[in-house]
Amino acid sequence: MPCLAAQIEAILYLKGQPLSITEISEYAGCDRDNAEDALIELMADYAHRDSALEVVETPSGYSLQLRSSFQNLLQSLVPAELGTGALRTLAAIALKDPIAQPDLINLRGSGAYQHIQELINLGFVQRRRQTDGRSYWLQVTDKFHQHFELDQLLPPLEKQSQS
Repeated sequence: MPCLAAQIEAILYLKGQPLSITEISEYAGCDRDNAEDALIELMADYAHRDSALEVVETPSGYSLQLRSSFQNLLQSLVPAELGTGALRTLAAIALKDPIAQPDLINLRGSGAYQHIQELINLGFVQRRRQTDGRSYWLQVTDKFHQHFELDQLLPPLEKQSQS
């Protein structure tokens, strides 16, 4: 059986959110004092390691988290979460690829303007001016295809139509 500090480390990792001493001791199946001692041992171990992670006390409990010096990696490697509205707007663009911006606004409502800007900023959508110069065409980018790995989830359309 692993030592209590290692068990608490696993609990903090698996829960992925701050936990109180009471919650930690319940998950670990030990009393509060032993949980506190093991947590102090774990915190000291992380403080002396050259690690990207640390155990910290937050207002809502103890948490295993990325050290602040690595936040730049987090922002570059993990894209921001998209809300439901933005995801639906992205899905509409992907299904109609390309789609005229006015058509998308008619389909999704005026809130889509904000979604479009967010999706452009994240690199999932590109906008190009229509030939008459009055509006834009919207289409998904290579980053969209790479991020959502659609080629691996769906068979190519050519194969579907030949079946």
